[in-house]
Amino acid sequence: MRDPRDESVPKNGSGFNRRDFLRGSGAAVAATALATSEQGASAQDSATKKSVKSAAPQDVTLNVNGKDHTVKIEPRVTLLDTLRDDLNLTGCKDVCDTTNCGACTVLIDGKPTYACARLAVECVGKKVTTIESMTVDGKPDPVVSCFIKHDASQCGFCTPGFVMATKAFCEKNPGATLDQVRKGLGGNICRCGTYVGITACAMELVQKGGK
Repeated sequence: MRDPRDESVPKNGSGFNRRDFLRGSGAAVAATALATSEQGASAQDSATKKSVKSAAPQDVTLNVNGKDHTVKIEPRVTLLDTLRDDLNLTGCKDVCDTTNCGACTVLIDGKPTYACARLAVECVGKKVTTIESMTVDGKPDPVVSCFIKHDASQCGFCTPGFVMATKAFCEKNPGATLDQVRKGLGGNICRCGTYVGITACAMELVQKGGK
């Protein structure tokens, strides 16, 4: 007599038992999981292809100092290199190459930004302002005139970035204190040590309402 616990033998003569059922169910689950995984991978591949951009040079239009400029550049090119190499706007300087000194500071939508830390393609649709715009009717901007008045430059490499950072800070923070000025301009470094002149310039501007 067979052991009633032996599921390998059909109990009702149908040729199908619980072990067969579980084995078939497991295969079905595995097949379903595989198909779902393949569909998910296919969908992910499709989404990835849509998000990947070509590395080849492409036309990029940048608004710089109030004018649109179209340049053909690779997506990896920084705003700093585009300004200097493609638009011949060499006021912003490539000094440290490590996003530390601020010599390449420009304004992007009015905010002081390291041009070396932004890709040019990131700036499409934004307004970029460089030191070359710092004239009013052919005369130096008040910030530039104030830098000259306080002898706030020596070698000049850091000066364009400091001017742009000072302009943005003073316009946003009229009436700022000396400590606030020092903190606000802390992202820019002067290796010649003209900080006394720079802070004196900034203090005069903020006392006049930031302009």
